[in-house]
Amino acid sequence: MLTFIETPLVVSRTGEGGSSHGTSDEALISAIAAGDRPAMHVLYVRHSVRIYRFVLRLTNNSSLAEDIVSEVFVDVWRGARGFKAKSQVSTWLLAIARNKALSAMRARLDEQLDDEMATGVADHADDAEMIANKRDRSAIVKHCLSKLSPLHREVLDLVYYHEKSVDEIAQIVGAPANTVKTRMFYARKRMGNLLKAAGLDAH
Repeated sequence: MLTFIETPLVVSRTGEGGSSHGTSDEALISAIAAGDRPAMHVLYVRHSVRIYRFVLRLTNNSSLAEDIVSEVFVDVWRGARGFKAKSQVSTWLLAIARNKALSAMRARLDEQLDDEMATGVADHADDAEMIANKRDRSAIVKHCLSKLSPLHREVLDLVYYHEKSVDEIAQIVGAPANTVKTRMFYARKRMGNLLKAAGLDAH
């Protein structure tokens, strides 16, 4: 068993922002490729929470998200030698996580992603009444985000929570930059409508 993953996310949640070590992600990957377990643990602590939250927002399943985070870092441990440094390490990790999340969702739902997306349409009347009673703007925003389709949700997530550029998102999702821009346009429009229904200004 790989010992760098201890009780997933329990330790790392208290240390979001990473280790005190100033070692770059790229240097950590090189060390991991050479079999350095402490380097693996540092990378895990540094990135596990953000990856967990990304997968959770994509799947809406906390136990599945935790499983996927563990799988991502097992893949990193086994495949560090294959990292080509053509993108940021965080971009590489998110791409692995996304692929695993989509595969898991397909396996669990046993249907096309488009079909799953179609069932996620929000009931504006009910949702607006329910979330209007929440005073926490952040909670309302997250609630609205959860009502987006997986494709739109992940684009906004990568832009606003991970500060990824269009080109980086294109690498993560495996789609042309123009496709990403189109998804972003419709995601923002949809999010704006949801926020308006919730009584919030989208801006």
